[in-house]
Amino acid sequence: MNTALLATLGVPAAAAPLLALAGAGARAAHINAAASGLGFAAAAWLAREVFARGPVGGGELYVDAFNVYLILLTAFVGLTTAVFSGPYMAHEAARGRVGPARMRLYHASFQGFLFTMLLALATNNLGVLWVALEGATLATVLLVSLYRTPESVEAAWKYFILCGVGIAQALFGTVLLYFAAARVVPDPERALLWTELHARATELEPVVMGFAFVFVLVGYGTKVGLVPLHNWLPDAHSEGPTPISAILSGLLLNVALYAVVRIKMLADGALAAGSVHDPALAGRLMMAFGLLSFLVAGLFLHRQRDIKRLFSYSSIEHMGLMTFAFGLGSPLATFGALLHMTVHSLTKSAIFVTVGHASQIAGTQSLERIRGLISTQPAVGWGLLIGAVAIAGFPPFGIFASEFLLLTATMQSWPWLTVALLSGIVVAFAGLFRHMHPVVFGPRPQDQSPIPANMVPVAVHLAIVLWLGLAMPGFLARWFDEATRLIAGSGLL
Repeated sequence: MNTALLATLGVPAAAAPLLALAGAGARAAHINAAASGLGFAAAAWLAREVFARGPVGGGELYVDAFNVYLILLTAFVGLTTAVFSGPYMAHEAARGRVGPARMRLYHASFQGFLFTMLLALATNNLGVLWVALEGATLATVLLVSLYRTPESVEAAWKYFILCGVGIAQALFGTVLLYFAAARVVPDPERALLWTELHARATELEPVVMGFAFVFVLVGYGTKVGLVPLHNWLPDAHSEGPTPISAILSGLLLNVALYAVVRIKMLADGALAAGSVHDPALAGRLMMAFGLLSFLVAGLFLHRQRDIKRLFSYSSIEHMGLMTFAFGLGSPLATFGALLHMTVHSLTKSAIFVTVGHASQIAGTQSLERIRGLISTQPAVGWGLLIGAVAIAGFPPFGIFASEFLLLTATMQSWPWLTVALLSGIVVAFAGLFRHMHPVVFGPRPQDQSPIPANMVPVAVHLAIVLWLGLAMPGFLARWFDEATRLIAGSGLL
């Protein structure tokens, strides 16, 4: 096995049991951050090898230009969230919300979650992909219910049930996929290897592949947060610890969408080669689910009373936009979706870090009671304001660039849908800023005072998002173009 790939997976796998034994104090937080730093270094090493030499692996593990950038993004957001979570969780422990046993569970589950995410991205076996995403569900159920309040336990239970139903649909889709593959792949042990199936995609039974994709889209779409399967997401975000909200929005949703896109590549090959009514069925379904999610989530932004629920609906909105873009399928749309995945993960995790500090300053997550953050603690107020401006798609941040690419791609292929997308962007912008204005600029409550805050992850994330909006580095553009070539069949550059 490739050493860099082994290190990328091995570090969080080893850190999880170590942290289960390491205690609950500052030492555990430092080990968590150090393990995340080592994991990021290993992922950067792996990315360098893939960028220089091409795909790595080919057996049970396989890393190419598409998944390696998500592996690096996952490791990076995991590192910055681990750095933020040390002082944040110490503050939660000082308030009596988390005891030593649950702090130990938190650190072990944090690394366990990172391991399952990285395994889901690196595996070549679609069965292992399903197992890894189910493992991520179990790890995050423990994290969402960490405070053990009635609300957090209810949110974790809802998350477990809805994602459990969804993952069962994905399992049935994977079984159908195996059924189609068993007819064309002579070795049963290789019938679920993605590389094997991709090489034989045109030989797969198109009708079976069409049904398989529908079940996979519904199943993994539940984890993506696509409407009407999204109900778990706002509850899980609002009741779990804030670092978990950051990695749920920044990582889990991306990995679930990655699984859908990988299987769409197989379905597209089978449907295009077969005599079916609509060879673009997979893309059409993704466009429909994505657009519905984008528009509905934008409307729901106006009705929120909880600051974490507000930004969880923003995540649903942006995941809907990415799903729509991957369904559109042109090289320009795919390139824009890959860029949007990156900048959304960085921006949203930065926003949740800031929201966590804002909630600690105000002692509540209620939007009606968080006021005047710029007066109380300017770093937190400005961090939230800049993050909201970036996620709303203002220039010159990277989300403006990716949304511009997606609108251009829509105009080329489905011009009448551009009106719906523009309307959704305007509605979402109004929903965000009607809430953010009093939160940032409103009168400061007398009982509101500054807290120790770690804003370094926020500054780093937003600086990268700004950089990607002003000038994308050449190596990153080539990287995205190579991934676009793999997904859409041709590159953009």
